[in-house]
Amino acid sequence: MIGQDHSPGSLDLRDPRSVIDTLRRGAEANRDASCRQGSIDVIRGPGRLIATGDLHDNPLHLARLAELAELPLNLAGVPDSEEAPGEGLCHSGIGCHLTLHELIHSDRLVDGMDFSYRVLTRIAALKTFAPERVHVLLANHELSQIIGAGVIKNGVRCTEAFNQAIDYTFDEDAVVVHEAVADFIRSMPLAMRVESDRGDVLCAHSLPAPGMMQRFDPGILSRELTEDDYIPREGSAHLMVWGRGYDAEQIEDLVERWGVSLFVLGHEHAPSGINVVEPCAVVLNSDHERGVYLPIDLDDPPSIHEASLAVRPLRG
Repeated sequence: MIGQDHSPGSLDLRDPRSVIDTLRRGAEANRDASCRQGSIDVIRGPGRLIATGDLHDNPLHLARLAELAELPLNLAGVPDSEEAPGEGLCHSGIGCHLTLHELIHSDRLVDGMDFSYRVLTRIAALKTFAPERVHVLLANHELSQIIGAGVIKNGVRCTEAFNQAIDYTFDEDAVVVHEAVADFIRSMPLAMRVESDRGDVLCAHSLPAPGMMQRFDPGILSRELTEDDYIPREGSAHLMVWGRGYDAEQIEDLVERWGVSLFVLGHEHAPSGINVVEPCAVVLNSDHERGVYLPIDLDDPPSIHEASLAVRPLRG
């Protein structure tokens, strides 16, 4: 039943039926979780949130995040026999939430193929296991994958490399796996909002670029997503997950429109793991060796400056 934690099951990432079923269940969990309101997830305290930036199929960091959120490490790709990668953060697990986004398109290719469908499947399993605590946010690489838009990263055509890995692995079943991948991605919320008496926090992959605000529908957070929202350079979901270069004036406008005190974002490169964007946004990276996460007390969310001091490394 969606809405409560499930016991983890087996996950065979080479078996098409296992992958398809896991992705379909993850899509159902995204849509049917009680925290889903319109196009976003909404949560309140008590409890903690582990907020993250881009992941890009970093297996060590996914394992660390799963351990911190007290989620099954075997579903995150850590064998049962291995020790947990560190001391837990939440201890009770009941009120410990985790955001995840920009999951796919790894730098670690095999014969030019990107097998990050596997991390997508693992995270679908984690979402099914804890639908009210795991929040898988739509990002530009996932959206590009399902609309067929080209993404080039370090000279690699990412969407093609991802497709080739699925075709190679699943052969005649590849078409159905591609469909299940698309179903899971289309089910992802655009953002997650923390409601608090001390100010709301919005976790999202990005915000629209300032020059795109006239095309952007700010009401998208309170309604269901439509196919038009995914249209490149026109749809509001596309504009939001691809946006860069936001400035103080734009952020202040969105603060007023959305009633948000802090934005926790990804998408842009942060060499130290975090960039601060005044007046109230932080950009996190969780994929590289200096990647970080931000623990947030849901009843007492931080200011932008408190957040910049509270981030923790995912390694060391």
